Amino acid sequence: MCHTLHIAVRMEGKTQKLALKREVGLVGAVSLIGGTMIGSGIFMSPQTVLINIGSPGASLVVWTCCGVLVTMASFCYCELGTVIRESGGEYIYILKTSGPVLAFLLIFSSVFFVRPAGVAGIALGFAQYVVSPFYPDCTPPVLLVKCVAAAAILILTFVNCLNVRLSMSVQVFLMVTKVLALAVIIVGGVVMLIRGHTASFEDSFKDTKVGINSIGIAFYQGLWSYDGWNTLNYVTEELKRPEVNLPRAVMIAISLVTGLYLLVNVSYLAVMTPKELISSTAVAVTWGNKVFGSWGWIMSVAAALSAFGSLNGSFFSGGRVCFVAAREGHMPDILAMAHVHRLTPSPALIFTTLISLVMLIPGDFQSIVNYFSFTAWFFYAITLCGLLYLRIKKPELPRPYKVPILLPILVLIAAVFLVLAPIIDNPQIEYLYVTIFILSGVIIYIPFIHYKVCPELLTKLTVFLQLFLEVAPAEKNL
Repeated sequence: MCHTLHIAVRMEGKTQKLALKREVGLVGAVSLIGGTMIGSGIFMSPQTVLINIGSPGASLVVWTCCGVLVTMASFCYCELGTVIRESGGEYIYILKTSGPVLAFLLIFSSVFFVRPAGVAGIALGFAQYVVSPFYPDCTPPVLLVKCVAAAAILILTFVNCLNVRLSMSVQVFLMVTKVLALAVIIVGGVVMLIRGHTASFEDSFKDTKVGINSIGIAFYQGLWSYDGWNTLNYVTEELKRPEVNLPRAVMIAISLVTGLYLLVNVSYLAVMTPKELISSTAVAVTWGNKVFGSWGWIMSVAAALSAFGSLNGSFFSGGRVCFVAAREGHMPDILAMAHVHRLTPSPALIFTTLISLVMLIPGDFQSIVNYFSFTAWFFYAITLCGLLYLRIKKPELPRPYKVPILLPILVLIAAVFLVLAPIIDNPQIEYLYVTIFILSGVIIYIPFIHYKVCPELLTKLTVFLQLFLEVAPAEKNL
């Protein structure tokens, strides 16, 4: 967008290109997907899914359908990721198939709303579980929760700016921790079922709500827990052997997560009645108190670590989206730069941090989830249209991984339903605000992207930040 200061990086007497390295192997890839998916959602969303769908049996059906949907969607993304081997996820796929205007609208809404909203939502979930043991008989102060959430965001900004390997090591450790925590919940539920705690499963579909809005919102809340299924597509250029590891990692991670989620929900319902589940402010803590008694706080620690791992994964991928968009000229040049020694996209990570902290100010977990999901599935639908376009118009492209044509069609139908259902059945003015916000990106696109208007102040700021942060433009690593 503007002029930058070009710096040649010299190592051992030779000038080398500055690019992000391929340091994510299969284990790291599985941990990145699974670790991002398993976060605060599975410890908070079961409550809101049950509230919206009305019955335990129907809630388990929703969780199953969410797992099937993201599995099909992730396989579609595997094909896209092996055809278009660039980082950026939906942004780069829409740019290559639908053109720069739609791609800019995506990145505009993603950078300024969707990604920060996701980070803020996960951080709030983390903070809720950190402080809840200190307030066993009442709701924790909102200001305290938000301060803890902000602290978590700042810590992970530092970790991700420091080193890719450090971030991946943290992710693998937290992935193991959260799987163990969910395993404890599952075993506890099995023990309770053996002891005859099956009341929640008797006449389990009674009071099921069948309204389009109820089903749509229940899916939004369930899919929030599965968010992260497409994380690997944002970091394709840092993935070793993407044509092999992308499909493998997706298959392993999503199968594992779907199985864990179903069993955890069964465990919740075995230990708690539907009314107890709905009234709980922290589901895992309530479960822990009923199963472990005075040791119930352990589940709060486990849930907090789980959310922290998901937050780390969201940061890792979210910063890359902003980085790729800037590299394509759709964001300020400073965001397309990487640290000359650490090779991390630190300006993009810092920018994502600032927007996420702003999102915390009015942050309400359930509202964030609903509007996040509405926006995300709108762009998922456009991305799937791009996959169908490539199949029809460019069948000659090499496809190391290919899905049956029926799969993207089914996911596209589901995506359209998820976007339209809440609006048709129970329209709310907030959805209009979100839509206007997305379309307002055109006002930014025309002068600054199409006509390449660049204020002199922005050029000076870019050079200053480039020197201050020790960053330089990074090339593609294909």
